[in-house]
Amino acid sequence: MKNWINKIYRNLYFILFIMLFAYVQSIYVRLSGMCEINAYTFTPEALFLAGYQVGTLYIIIHTLIKNRQKPDLFSTREMLKIFGFSLVIYLVVMKTIGFLVSFSFDTIERNFNRKTFFFSLFSDFLNGFIYGSFILSYYFYHKSREHQQKLAVYHQALSENKIHQLKAQLNPHFLFNNLNILDQLIEEDKNKASVFLNEFADIYRYVLRSSERKIISLNEEINFIEQYFRLLQYKYGNAYQILLNSKNNDGSIVPLTLQLLIENAVYHNLGTEENPVLISINISDKISVVNNINLKRSSRSTNKCALKNLTEQYKLLTKEPVEIYQADNTFSVTIPIIHNSVI
Repeated sequence: MKNWINKIYRNLYFILFIMLFAYVQSIYVRLSGMCEINAYTFTPEALFLAGYQVGTLYIIIHTLIKNRQKPDLFSTREMLKIFGFSLVIYLVVMKTIGFLVSFSFDTIERNFNRKTFFFSLFSDFLNGFIYGSFILSYYFYHKSREHQQKLAVYHQALSENKIHQLKAQLNPHFLFNNLNILDQLIEEDKNKASVFLNEFADIYRYVLRSSERKIISLNEEINFIEQYFRLLQYKYGNAYQILLNSKNNDGSIVPLTLQLLIENAVYHNLGTEENPVLISINISDKISVVNNINLKRSSRSTNKCALKNLTEQYKLLTKEPVEIYQADNTFSVTIPIIHNSVI
């Protein structure tokens, strides 16, 4: 009983629509037949008849769909087949009930003569066709909406899983690169290496925390890259320089985005004190990271893979693409700022 009450509550607007339609239909039929308006024109007994007809149709359609034992969404052909069978069964049920009622009141001759029978059969057919169409349309609308919701949940889970996999590739990359710097500093200056290690430990804690998040605020990322760039200066001094111009710190970004782009510039370009590599970060409606090009003689494709992974993350989080452009003397990457409305 409680289950039926819940079903009625969930489908209350549809039930009210059917009742209103049946009431308006009854008024139209009476006006057409009598060509006059009186109190009888607006009596509501048609609502009870409609409830009886729709309830019977619903049970028939629900039973047929339940016994199919196939996926919730099926083809137009199957839908028409269900509709046809439901209509035939509905007519048989209505005529059987009508016959039993007529038999009980001894009115079979009046209600089941040829003319009356075919007129009532046609009337039941029209009502079954109209209300059956309403029921099936409403049913498939709900099933389609449920299916879309399931697809949305599935794609969200798929996206989050892919982001997790991509981050799992980027984080070891960040760790190994900085361990290489530490290894070099240990040979050159042990005291400098010790300071580097302490600062790197603080930064890597941030890396581990941010890896659990899909996005992070721009302010947090900017603070992080300022710390990260100080680590690079332990190894390179002023051979690599950063220029930050921020007009807008609102919005979010994929964690470690700016760090990876800075690392990419350092990895592929040779900077010296006399001819430094300048990395310019401009933030307005988008984020643009530009560096001058002075390519090293040999560089592996590791960072290219990391940049590709980062691009894939943005594809999953926003419709705006990551733009990569290389000219003769400069290399630039433009990153969209992520807002809640596009996630």
